[in-house]
Amino acid sequence: MNPDHANPGGGNPPNFLTDLFANALDPGYADAAARGARRSPVARGVRVVALAAIGFLLAVAYREAVAAQPDRSQAHARLVEEVKAAQARTDDLQRRSDELRRKVTALQLAALGGGSEELKRIREQEAATGLAAVTGPGIVVTMIDAPPQIDPTTGRPSRAEVSRVLDVDLQSVVNGLWASGAEAIAINGQRLTSTSTIRAAGSAVLVDFRPVTSPYEVLAIGPDDLEDRFGASAAAATARALVDRYGLGFAVRSDGGLRLPAAAERSLRHASPVQPGTPTGGPK
Repeated sequence: MNPDHANPGGGNPPNFLTDLFANALDPGYADAAARGARRSPVARGVRVVALAAIGFLLAVAYREAVAAQPDRSQAHARLVEEVKAAQARTDDLQRRSDELRRKVTALQLAALGGGSEELKRIREQEAATGLAAVTGPGIVVTMIDAPPQIDPTTGRPSRAEVSRVLDVDLQSVVNGLWASGAEAIAINGQRLTSTSTIRAAGSAVLVDFRPVTSPYEVLAIGPDDLEDRFGASAAAATARALVDRYGLGFAVRSDGGLRLPAAAERSLRHASPVQPGTPTGGPK
């Protein structure tokens, strides 16, 4: 091919690839950079002042946060001390109540006689209602919180809700034990009665308004086949599912010599028989 036919104007043809590498910056960017360089000193000064003000505000906020940290720590420490003091007072009152109960028992023995049928009936009713300590064979059901998981963001242990034994889990176990024939039950030394409650307060579990913590030991006195009957219950199946899914601890063992304490004294309501001839106000 004749070069003159390919380039009618004559001379060397333009090399666009070489020009692209030689002038990589778009002309528009070059113009913008030139305008930025021509900005007035006043604009640059305002920008510096604004950045300095933002930095000052951040420094003040950080200083205030650091200064408030000791106050929060002191407030937390005071609350912890108040809780411990209240718990100590509660324990002292419970000990006094137990001592008075023992004195009442001694007076009953003196008044009714150790072998009277009336006293035996009272003792049986107290044991059945949880107002007297009982001993006998039974089982121990243990439930333990799962090991804390490590938060991938912070690297610190995380106490997720599903990794803890909840109040509903203990309720399920207790109801399963009652249904399996248990005659007396206690959780971490707290004897249960027909009016007992198992509730949650934040992350704590309360048994009759007294906190209990993991590991949870549920002691149950009952018939010889109590372990087998509870092991076949829906409550035990649910607990085993929690072990498989969330890593909670769950174990059941038999014990031939359990001792369950008496429950705290209750203010019981009772009915009085209606005297003959007294109007009841019911329908005629």
